Amino acid sequence: MMLPDIRALVPHSGQMVLLDRALSADEDNLCAEVRIHAGSMLAGADGVGAWVGIEYMAQAVAAHAGWLALRRGEEVKVGFLLGSRKYEASVPVFAPGSVLHVHVHRVLQAENGLGAFECRIDVVDGVQSAATATVTVFQPHNVNQFLKDGNVG
Repeated sequence: MMLPDIRALVPHSGQMVLLDRALSADEDNLCAEVRIHAGSMLAGADGVGAWVGIEYMAQAVAAHAGWLALRRGEEVKVGFLLGSRKYEASVPVFAPGSVLHVHVHRVLQAENGLGAFECRIDVVDGVQSAATATVTVFQPHNVNQFLKDGNVG
């Protein structure tokens, strides 16, 4: 299955798009790829700190929502990362030259826009489950109205 360019799936722009491409997607899952290099956003001399993994996960969740929206003929909407539960990284950094696969699996999606995803980052040809977390998100039906008055409807 050919997936759209990652920039068409997330409501981010420019350097704030941290994912390189979407590899696979279905109704409840998405796998995205990140290649770590010297020019990677937030990269230091040793690579990208594993703490950035939570943003990779959040953007993969956003890409999943974007993929679903495009399939329904809708536009990609903004969502919010509410938090994470038990973010654990077994590596301190994602080293230069590493290729990461960011897996997200939707375990909950409420009508009001709240969702929960089990997330995992694998280093290709390296550490499996280099980082894991449960990520909670919120995508209001009307983001402008929500930002204006907090109305989730």
